[in-house]
Amino acid sequence: MGGGHEPVLLRETLELLAVRPGGSYADGTVGLGGHAVEVLRRSAPDGRLLAVDRDPEALERSRERLAEFGPRVRLEHADWRELPALLGDERPQGVLLDLGVSSLQLDTPERGFSFRADGPLDMRMDRTGGPTAAEVVNRMPEDELADVLYHFGEERASRRIARAIVRARQRVHLRTTGELAAVVRGASGRPRGRGLDPATLTFQALRIYVNRELEGLRPALEQIALRLAPGGRLAVIAFHSLEDREVKNAFRDLARGDFRLLTRKPIRPSDEEVARNPRARSARLRGLERAA
Repeated sequence: MGGGHEPVLLRETLELLAVRPGGSYADGTVGLGGHAVEVLRRSAPDGRLLAVDRDPEALERSRERLAEFGPRVRLEHADWRELPALLGDERPQGVLLDLGVSSLQLDTPERGFSFRADGPLDMRMDRTGGPTAAEVVNRMPEDELADVLYHFGEERASRRIARAIVRARQRVHLRTTGELAAVVRGASGRPRGRGLDPATLTFQALRIYVNRELEGLRPALEQIALRLAPGGRLAVIAFHSLEDREVKNAFRDLARGDFRLLTRKPIRPSDEEVARNPRARSARLRGLERAA
């Protein structure tokens, strides 16, 4: 994700993956193809890339952007957790996962990911199925909703916000990001204009829940790591502490066996990158290498 579709931590990620000519690589969250383009360029003339995304709209944009690489790239509409099955007998030299929301999703109001512009409460990365955020906030029991806000948003005012949402939906069906944000701001007890918008954590929690972002994260990372070729590397970019904690723990466990940690602490964006692309500020990059 990033302003102007700038791939986050691009230089650092490519260095961590150690992309080389002729290698086999996978990008499980190809998004708009920013990282993928550079992987394909550095693996020329005959390196291959499996490019996967759960968002059909992002995948089509990537298909156009990566067309110049012809048969060297294979695109698949799938969740990154399906990579082990998609790889078949392939043993990649590198796998990249950028777990953030893409700029396409954030900057398209009708996708409903952001409260900065009013749009329908959707939030699905894959709009071909699954419940929308509107269905969650209008149907979920108050106690369950509060738990979602607390566990996935680390929202301390989760009970108060859930109660306010339930009261609001009894009057009118909550349909837009603006309507939900107004309810949350009124209930949070936090003033606007100081740090995070009071609606931020609620929107994060709903997005994680709707897209099952933490579901099976750790075991899926372990399975992908086990598919790497000897000396192969796995690089993961996370954007919030819950996600990064799962990545850290998965990598720590794997490092007790035939893997080596490439990052004792996560790599963060430089001040220059954050100034250029504010959405990069929360990115955390971790890497792991399979024993040769």
